[in-house]
Amino acid sequence: MTDTRERILDTAERLFAAHGYSGTSLRAIITEAEVNQAAVHYYFRSKEALLEAVFLRRTEPANQERMEMLERCERAAGGNAPELEDVIEAFVVPAFRAACDPGKGGLVFRELMGRLYAEGDMLPRIVASKFVPMLARFAVALTRALPDVPQDELFWKVHFAMGATAQAFRGKTDWQVFDRARLDNADSELILRRLVAFLSAGMRAPVTAVREREK
Repeated sequence: MTDTRERILDTAERLFAAHGYSGTSLRAIITEAEVNQAAVHYYFRSKEALLEAVFLRRTEPANQERMEMLERCERAAGGNAPELEDVIEAFVVPAFRAACDPGKGGLVFRELMGRLYAEGDMLPRIVASKFVPMLARFAVALTRALPDVPQDELFWKVHFAMGATAQAFRGKTDWQVFDRARLDNADSELILRRLVAFLSAGMRAPVTAVREREK
């Protein structure tokens, strides 16, 4: 029975990644996975629950590692604020490495993430229902790492940082028309270091537009 469940998840992940959530029917998943409708309803109840299971299968292990990395960097800081780079690494490294690992979804899961970000409805719903405690922990850590940044500005910095992170996860599709060879040969660990450096600089950047408006 476990093999049946995994086959359904693998098939749904592949079809959702290729066609999006709205463009993939349960009938298509059932046909591709070579199972009956009763099996899908037994394990997942609905198409929405199936998507959530596909997403959580890949993200829950990364979220556990995120929390472990955050706890380590907070312990290393003692009673002081954690280093910003350490907090950012704790958030992006586990998910990014998982997205580059074929055994954990790899390219298919990255394509699925791109689809879900583009469609806009389902991903925020899953995050809101499952990830709030983890995100709240990181919000506290960021506030401690950036004590001089007002909460309103920190919200926007995080918003922009999530967009940059999503773009890194999506990979090379947007820019390959300009430099296909360089993107094809990109080293994933180097991309990760660039991402952490970029996000750290953005988080620390002064908000000049707000300051000028307040004059």
